[in-house]
Amino acid sequence: MIDTESIPHLRRNARLERAALIEHHAREGEDPAEFMAVMPSVDELVVATLLDDELHGRGLAAEHGLARLAGMSTVSDAAEHRRNAEAVERRLLHEIPREHPELSTAVWYLLGRLGTP
Repeated sequence: MIDTESIPHLRRNARLERAALIEHHAREGEDPAEFMAVMPSVDELVVATLLDDELHGRGLAAEHGLARLAGMSTVSDAAEHRRNAEAVERRLLHEIPREHPELSTAVWYLLGRLGTP
């Protein structure tokens, strides 16, 4: 897991990414009231980065990515693939607040968006 000293750096990067997303949507002529409602927070972007780092660090990125793709398909076991990918995400997300308690709110929000176990 990334050390606590890196969180301010990750937040700076997330603020830049979020600003770029906002500018992109605005330039596309989208209504800010609509896209801002679904725009991830800075801490949600940080948590997503930590999750990706953990997936890569544990050698699970490819397997997780394939499970996510299969979960979005029309194959007969798509729901099982979706559940498997969410189970991995859920397990890794639960570890983040232990090392970075300041990200707890964002982690719980993202956990709430996953399907029920």
